[in-house]
Amino acid sequence: MASPAPLVASISHQMVALQTLQLLQQEWGWGDGPCAPGGPRDPDHVSTASARRSGPARVRPGSGLEEGAPAGSPEAEEAVRGAEGGAELLPFPGARGPCTLARLAMRSALARVVDSTSELVSVEQTLLGPLQQERAFPVHLKDSVEFRNICSHLALQMEGQQFDRDLNAAHQCLKTIVKKLIQSLANLPSDPHMVACASLRQILQNLPDI
Repeated sequence: MASPAPLVASISHQMVALQTLQLLQQEWGWGDGPCAPGGPRDPDHVSTASARRSGPARVRPGSGLEEGAPAGSPEAEEAVRGAEGGAELLPFPGARGPCTLARLAMRSALARVVDSTSELVSVEQTLLGPLQQERAFPVHLKDSVEFRNICSHLALQMEGQQFDRDLNAAHQCLKTIVKKLIQSLANLPSDPHMVACASLRQILQNLPDI
């Protein structure tokens, strides 16, 4: 029976990276976690859906404001302004600045990395783990270590070019991990390996170039 140690170690590093990114989402108010909006690093306080339309403000639960406030009211002034394709969102109370389309794109890119990392860990635990015990295949541990380190550095950044560079590096490193796993499984064409490869390819499709 082959040792699953390399895969287990890779999963461990990826889980640390995932937890780091999830905490970053919560600090920005971009995740689904318990962190309430209005924190010191929350730049926009609006949902992605809000960015696609103008009209009455959608207020986060617990804010004490009613949804669908009339035009001209203070609540309505927090809504999206501008026509489609060039709108800029006004800041919500406590925000550092307006929510631009660039910030929405950054939030979307971060969410994509978080979701794909979560899916990768799940595939590795449920599909690759049993396969590794039956027959060893190459696992490139150093890539997962690098991914963890990139995510740790990303979490220390505020907005700006360095944040964007780190986020892109995390995105590319995650793609590299998935691609190498697919290559490792390609030489083992059993049905379980083909199922695992299909799951990994699906993750790769969810990670387009940014």
